Amino acid sequence: MPELLPSRSPASPAAATGLPGDQEFAFSKADFDQVRQLIYQRAGISLQAGKQAMVYSRLSRRLRETGHRSFADYLGWLQQASGPSGESEWQEFINCLTTNLTAFFREEHHFHEMVTDLKARSGRALRIWCSAASTGEEPYSIAMTVAETLGASANVRIVASDIDTKVLATAQRGVYEAGARGLSHERLQRHFLRGKGDNAGLIRVKPELARMIEFRPFNLMSAQWQLGEPFDLVFCRNVMIYFDAPTQRRVLQQMHRVMRDDGLLYVGHSENFTDSRELFKLRGKTIYQRV
Repeated sequence: MPELLPSRSPASPAAATGLPGDQEFAFSKADFDQVRQLIYQRAGISLQAGKQAMVYSRLSRRLRETGHRSFADYLGWLQQASGPSGESEWQEFINCLTTNLTAFFREEHHFHEMVTDLKARSGRALRIWCSAASTGEEPYSIAMTVAETLGASANVRIVASDIDTKVLATAQRGVYEAGARGLSHERLQRHFLRGKGDNAGLIRVKPELARMIEFRPFNLMSAQWQLGEPFDLVFCRNVMIYFDAPTQRRVLQQMHRVMRDDGLLYVGHSENFTDSRELFKLRGKTIYQRV
């Protein structure tokens, strides 16, 4: 009689998601697929199939704080939540799943080009939109460039928005580590105050720079973009990489509507919108001109 092979037990939900079997919360492939669907509906973000571990890590704290023992329970509760507390939890859900990678003067060539673009538009009131402000390094880099080019009292208003309310609160505080990447000694001296005593090792944006910026929460998936007067310059860098093609197209159409005729769109180094030539034409390295 041939020797029988040991029977194989069915794969656990943890194995199906590529997570260790002793995880704190039950998290199935169906749960992950539902998270992908919900974040796409709410924020336009297309989560890749291999992001299970990231989702588990980031959302686990919401399960702990809301007292749920499985992702299925939490997601079911989230979709039934209503009123202010429901909207608050949806915001927490979005905050957990957004990625915030930034630095002062990141992709520095944009700021060199911006000097020329500002000078070409000097003499008129200007509006600039930083559409993914994150923790504030990008809008403050824009404000520093404006101050150094046109003066801190120039008639320039910067709107800095983000879907993640927690990072936006950090941006509005304008407090950073003294060794923050991307800041020269000259800019530290000119645009920041150094902390003393308990605040030693920290820097704060000077009030005259902070006054140039209006921070506000904003979701690029909003049906109505109520942003006031049209913008001369728009920074939307390393945002579209998280959107699928139809979502990118929809956002570009909306951006086209809220920009001046000669408006410029600054995008990330890996983003390319040549499929939307009737909206924007490439003017230079990752800078597009409104058509």
